[in-house]
Amino acid sequence: MISGLAGAPPTTAGTPSLLKAINERSVLDCIQRQGPMSRADVARESGLSKPTVSLALSGLLEAGLVREVGRSHGGRGPSALLYELNPQAGWVVGIDVGRRWVRAAIADIAGTIVARREERARVASASSLIGQIGAIAHDLAREAGLGWPQVTHAAIGSPGVFDRSRGLIRMAPNLPGWGRQGLVEAVRKVLGTNVTFENDVNLAALGEQAHGHGRGVRDFVYLSVGTGIGMGLIVDGRLYTGSTGAAGEIGYLPLGGDGRSAHRRWGALEEAAAAAGMVRTARDLGMRPPLTALKVFNAARRGEPTARKAIAVEAERLALAIATVTPILDPELVVLGGGIGRNGDLLLDGIERELRRWSPFHPRVMTSALGDDGVLQGAVATALQAARERVFSRSPARAMEA
Repeated sequence: MISGLAGAPPTTAGTPSLLKAINERSVLDCIQRQGPMSRADVARESGLSKPTVSLALSGLLEAGLVREVGRSHGGRGPSALLYELNPQAGWVVGIDVGRRWVRAAIADIAGTIVARREERARVASASSLIGQIGAIAHDLAREAGLGWPQVTHAAIGSPGVFDRSRGLIRMAPNLPGWGRQGLVEAVRKVLGTNVTFENDVNLAALGEQAHGHGRGVRDFVYLSVGTGIGMGLIVDGRLYTGSTGAAGEIGYLPLGGDGRSAHRRWGALEEAAAAAGMVRTARDLGMRPPLTALKVFNAARRGEPTARKAIAVEAERLALAIATVTPILDPELVVLGGGIGRNGDLLLDGIERELRRWSPFHPRVMTSALGDDGVLQGAVATALQAARERVFSRSPARAMEA
């Protein structure tokens, strides 16, 4: 049979269902962005006709994706019913896995965190850490009064690079066994739901974009300095991870050392400027052990000259890293995070002074608005995006089957 003859109308099978699904998604997206809205508000904001909005809302109410939330007040004319996203249409879990802590939270589909947990990380082995992740996640669901099957999506942030093609995590030397083959499948099995894996610093950048200084900023970087060093890149409003997921692994930049002492496991910049490197610098300058990065910062706040000198060296190394990246990415903003990076009261002046000395490019430099919560907030935001696509999507195939 020959198709496409002149004057023949296109095939329209399933078109009404497809249009209904598209309209419902448009209305749902509008309510998600704006909050409680009347039918007239939705029509005005979406550009759809009022009858089309009414039909879409009926379908969304029936599916349990929106709910009535009261009536409008104070306007001209009669009050109108208001509709909002049904927060119980789906649930997500975000998990931050670090060398020292595991932090987790459960949130409804509207993004409200209803329970959270923080525990010392059990890093003796990968299996103990996986078991801890599963136990925390399931405990959070019970605390929220949920059965685990009600959780739509989970997102996990950890050090290292998630190799999507091989399904494993590379370059995570601070978590023993975390890079072994089969770890990703083991975590997915213990969680028993859809799971996204992402580098922790990338998630911190997304958290800053959603809830911190990165809101409304199209191009910025999140520089995390703590046990390790990494950078999350937001380019044109989106997370940039590169061809293999390794974009932002600036700990491997050949900066801050003599190039001979740097260990390939960590990289020259990380060895020089992460917590262990900062402590080593302070010791070399004459501070007496036992030392930690926190002790160095506290001593500097008390005015101890040697501690202040160690921090000046740290600021110089971080400024050099920023000056190296800035001409390539041209970010509007650099956000500092991590256990070292959040000490902006002692670092920012030195970083900005060195940037002016080395580079004609001077992005704003600020400390994170989220503190320890950045990775977890980014994990929740990532899980929410995936869950909303899953819960809210009424694909053409599903629409035509309905």
